Amino acid sequence: MVRFKNASLMTNLDKQTDSAQSSSLVRRVTAYTAGCVIVSNMIGTGVFGTTGFMAKDLGNPTLILSLWLFGGIFSMLGAMCYSELGAAMPRAGGEYIYIREAYGSLLGFLSGWTSFVVGFSAAIALNAHLFAIHLCQLFAPESALEDNASRHAWQVVIALGMVWGLTAIHVAGVALGGRVQQVLTVIKVGSIVLLVGGGLTLGNGNWNQFDSATSSTPFTIATVFTSFLFVTFSYSGWNAAGYIAGEIVEPKRSIPRASIWGCALVCLLYVSLNAIYFYALPVDLLSQEPIEPVAQKAAVAMFGPQAARWITTLLTISILGATSAMIWAGPRVYYAMARDGVFPRAFAKTRSKGGAPAFSIVLQSGWVSVLVIVGGFEQLALYASFVLILFTALAVSSVFILRRKNPEHSRPFSVRPYPLVPLIFLAVSLAIMWSALSIGLNAALLGIVTVLVGAPFFYYWKSRHGIPTSDQ
Repeated sequence: MVRFKNASLMTNLDKQTDSAQSSSLVRRVTAYTAGCVIVSNMIGTGVFGTTGFMAKDLGNPTLILSLWLFGGIFSMLGAMCYSELGAAMPRAGGEYIYIREAYGSLLGFLSGWTSFVVGFSAAIALNAHLFAIHLCQLFAPESALEDNASRHAWQVVIALGMVWGLTAIHVAGVALGGRVQQVLTVIKVGSIVLLVGGGLTLGNGNWNQFDSATSSTPFTIATVFTSFLFVTFSYSGWNAAGYIAGEIVEPKRSIPRASIWGCALVCLLYVSLNAIYFYALPVDLLSQEPIEPVAQKAAVAMFGPQAARWITTLLTISILGATSAMIWAGPRVYYAMARDGVFPRAFAKTRSKGGAPAFSIVLQSGWVSVLVIVGGFEQLALYASFVLILFTALAVSSVFILRRKNPEHSRPFSVRPYPLVPLIFLAVSLAIMWSALSIGLNAALLGIVTVLVGAPFFYYWKSRHGIPTSDQ
């Protein structure tokens, strides 16, 4: 067997077919289900709270709406680049596969390592924590628990229950996981549509409030970039199709379709939802303390105090759907790494009946459980933000490198206009990374350290197993 040594991507790909020759995963995920994974992964809690901070820092409704629109366009540019890569390499793993083929096995491994340690796991732990908080708000008000210690203990139990409940669903098989993901996505999207539609038809609001403008922070380019940084975090998850590409039916068509249309739908929902915020309340009220529950403030203004409970329910469902999508997507990275011999071989095993990489799913949920119990996942998520953007940018830059390696290889989907789309994405990514560095240099450095800690593990597993060809 020829070992992978930065050989031409296209030489390897020419040996592959669209069947599962290079993977024991079964192609049973339709474009619709893949789109549900993308939409659920993108819509978490960010859009329900970020606008309050933007209102405080920018104080201009038109500018804020423009940033949400540009964030959607930015995610679609990234989705187009990933669609070219995913359609050409329809295998599980996402960035791990793309970066490995373009830059070598070490960088590919470090991207996968980051996904495991913080990229997916810290995000899932944070979501589980928020899910427990909102569920307690719905069913266990402050007076129901005697002290903070009791409340925290219950929140940990609820968070772990949610994580392992979803884990059991996805371990059971791709079919069950797909159906659950579809239901959660439909409920989530339907709830947002009802909120927007109800606000326009029945809610108390005023479009003249778009003319108001106020800000307690001096307006600078830095504040705009900082706000856009948080907008892009709210859009994160647009690349989810790449992780499950090895299970998608007709990936050459389904990956671009699910990715681009999924991003377009989320962009429409985000812009509409933010327009409703400013329809409900002027910008100065949206920026008042408490800042974060901006969706609740808008809903209460339009429909009355009872709407707060509805928004909390929507947040709970939204978190559940996003967490389910991450529990599905993340383990496919570790599965691909294990097949390449740079991760313990056990995590490449799948359940013969359900077709899911059960060992990798349990591994991820086990690490998430440690984070939930020990705490510190908020800091991990902050540390990871810089390096996650960096690896995404590296994956997009792979479009240039892999086209140059073999320009004659058939690409079922090609980015157009090229090279403008990937160049714009990379330029904006550099600006976002600059904003992240300006906000917290120490956090970025700690994120880089977290990545580099994975290097010894790579060399250890490489020495034990070697690095097989990508057409193993």
